[in-house]
Parts: sequence; structure tokens; C-alpha cells
Amino acid sequence: MRTLQGTIVSNKMTRTVVVRVDRLRRQEKYRTYYRASKRFKADVPENSPYQIGDVVRIAETRPRSRDKRWTVVAVVRRAAVAGVETEAGEVEDKAQ
Repeated sequence: MRTLQGTIVSNKMTRTVVVRVDRLRRQEKYRTYYRASKRFKADVPENSPYQIGDVVRIAETRPRSRDKRWTVVAVVRRAAVAGVETEAGEVEDKAQ
């Protein structure tokens, strides 16, 4: 069973979160590294406490739907409550 670690970027769906997994890839010609990311839809229980910005561990599972093949196993680190980093990198203030 494969496990990955990533950041939750969306929790707007019922029983589903979108997790962005970043990894470093090497550009062969210039021997530099760049960050590549991929988004996975992961299954979570009903009324889950997961928020945007939480770092979670996901595990591969049987297909739950057309796009969903992962499930959230554990929370590695909770997001800060005051400011949450969005997918574009801006900090969104939740205290408004």
C-alpha cells in the first residue's frame, strides 16, 4: 500500500478532500531542481475536522468513485487558524 504526504487545498466536497503532493524533480540538462505537484482526491469520514492547510498522510485504497482512489490516514500537522495559505500561495485571513 502506497502512502503519500501532502497539504489539503480544498474541503468543499462531501466526504472528500483534495490533497496537493509536492516533490522535487531534477531538470537533466541544467542539473537544477524544481517543485512538481499533483492533486489527489481522498476519502474522509462524514463531518471530518480537516481544514485547508492541514498536512495529512494519504494511503492508496480501492476505487471509491471515478476520481477517488485514496483515503486520509492521519493528520501530520494542523494549519494555523489565523492565516491559511491558499493554493496560489497567498495568505488568507480567516479572522474576518
